[in-house]
Amino acid sequence: MAKGYLSIVLHAHLPYVRHPEHPSFFEENWLFEAMTECYIPLIGVLDRLQEDNIDYRLTLSLSPPLITMLRDELLQSRYLKHLNGLIELAEKEIVRTRRAPNYHGLARLYRRFFLKTRDTYQNRYQGDLLTAFIKHQASGKLELITSAATHGFLPLLSISETAVRNQITIGVDTFQSNLGFAPKGLWLPECGFYPGLEAVLKEAGIQYFFVDTHSILNASQPPQNGVYAPLDCGNGVAAFARDPESSQQVWSSKQGYPGDFDYREYYRDIGFDLDIDYIAPYILEGSIRTQTGIKYHRVTGDNLPKEIYNPKTARAKAELHAQDFIGKRQKQIDALGISMDRPPMIVAPYDAELFGHWWFEGPHWLECVLRLASQNNNGLQTLSCSDYLNHQAALQIATPSASTWGDQGYSSYWINETNDWIYPFLHKAGAQLENFIAELDGIVVDSLQERALNQAVRSLLLAQASDWPFIMKSGTTIEYARKRITDHLARFNYLYDSVLKGKIDERYLSALEIMDNIFPDLNFRDYSAIKKI
Repeated sequence: MAKGYLSIVLHAHLPYVRHPEHPSFFEENWLFEAMTECYIPLIGVLDRLQEDNIDYRLTLSLSPPLITMLRDELLQSRYLKHLNGLIELAEKEIVRTRRAPNYHGLARLYRRFFLKTRDTYQNRYQGDLLTAFIKHQASGKLELITSAATHGFLPLLSISETAVRNQITIGVDTFQSNLGFAPKGLWLPECGFYPGLEAVLKEAGIQYFFVDTHSILNASQPPQNGVYAPLDCGNGVAAFARDPESSQQVWSSKQGYPGDFDYREYYRDIGFDLDIDYIAPYILEGSIRTQTGIKYHRVTGDNLPKEIYNPKTARAKAELHAQDFIGKRQKQIDALGISMDRPPMIVAPYDAELFGHWWFEGPHWLECVLRLASQNNNGLQTLSCSDYLNHQAALQIATPSASTWGDQGYSSYWINETNDWIYPFLHKAGAQLENFIAELDGIVVDSLQERALNQAVRSLLLAQASDWPFIMKSGTTIEYARKRITDHLARFNYLYDSVLKGKIDERYLSALEIMDNIFPDLNFRDYSAIKKI
């Protein structure tokens, strides 16, 4: 019998980026890079574990924007074009590096990697990665959950319960319509929680969610088992807390595994290192340098010339780090079990994109961890949160405190001097929409008005995404983030005014529907203060 449990949770999310109005678009590469380096390698891990009949449990949260993009035919075709370009570039690299053995071996490795990626994507799963995840969910080993509709930051939207409810219900509905079943858990965007949110989650059929450590430690009642058992929020919805120790081992830039000197260096890429004339066909518009995914160097160390990457050494280090991770969890469980009234539940949540994209060896590390955890008589068992709830005794009742997993643990990363201008516009648009729909209660609208109002809701949802204020604070693609918010708000205002004045330009409306085609089953009347029964 296990002395304790380990629940690894991966949150897979990217903002909704789709630009059919352009032949190619830089920010669409965010999806393509994550598919190549994270999602498809993760599917490879799950396939191998299944082939070897490994008994494991893993939880994967798929956000509604990611679900929609993975199913989008335009993005699927653009991804194949992107992947074919990488294969061509790797073949050119094999020729270019033929007199440099260390680089040449890596070039050949990348060609194999890209060819295998294409085979998995195109031949094994026919361009639909969701079918792979559904297959593993059906096996009972993988638990799939979801997030809010556009990853809206709920604590700052909570001025309107309608806005929060809309984010959650549309997120759940999108998951169910694409994957064929309702999620039991929900990843709160940025782990952002506030007291009262549990009622909206209950209404949506959600059984559990995740919060950061201090949310449980500062709950309305002192937690009897610390962060190693969930709390019942008083309505049957359970809150699981992040374990700080296992998080630091993987996340910390100074103490975490990904910073090891033997691992592949993310920032050294031939898209920036090679002559522009050579690399031009494989970067944006032939002139804007971008990541290609072909990287020849290892982390090496601070302020030192980057040395050549050695894949065998890196894989061996990932295996050592997996052993270290499991060993530390065993010691942690032994120590916790002395004072707890039940087996401890260690919850280790991470952004999925860390594994493979930022930390190239991450998928191999994860596979090793799951294999080690499956071994008999090690006192540890991987478990999903829904499995835990099905088998454990009654939970302590308490309400977690307001919190996020962001910097300093609260909302400062999403509202500050760089982005605080956003929220008055979001709140105003939401109030206008809610009031207008309330006035339409019982009134029949024509098909054109219905389309315009549905599109107005889509525009508002897309403007509410937490990604854009995050980017403004982090200082990366600031202009793009600002433009996305202002464009979506401008589209909302145009559609709202058009319906109000009874002058809807159908051609322009059709263009907006093509550009922002997310949530096809959305019904504008659901954006209402009245709870749907």
